[in-house]
Amino acid sequence: MDLDLHEENEKKKEYLMQYQRALRREQDILEEIQRLRADKLFPSIVTDGLPGTGNYADISEYIAILDEQIEKLKQERLEKAKAYTRIREQIIAMVNEVERDVLWYRYIKGMQWKEIAKRMEYSEKHIFKMHGKALKNFKMR
Repeated sequence: MDLDLHEENEKKKEYLMQYQRALRREQDILEEIQRLRADKLFPSIVTDGLPGTGNYADISEYIAILDEQIEKLKQERLEKAKAYTRIREQIIAMVNEVERDVLWYRYIKGMQWKEIAKRMEYSEKHIFKMHGKALKNFKMR
């Protein structure tokens, strides 16, 4: 394999791995939003170091800051959803069903090579070979 093809395949792998990272980050964002919403419901028990948490003006300012943080997290969540949707659609658009399945199981489902081989009823060696072909035929946008 020549160096250019190897580098291109490495870029494609990195691109495809963004799917699982985006899903994990989206889950982290949802948990953070839940925490911030809980903090909004009970601002007087939050121990974040804000001076004068009993002061109404301070609490209003605190809630406004939380609202701003929630909106930023929602925007980041939207960007992550767009990223993994784009990758998913690119894999689905692949013509060769076996190549598509290898990429699907590896990058969308996050399966290990051994699991993919068992699922597809091929040897791991064949799965590696199909993965190489699939990467070659995968079109990044």
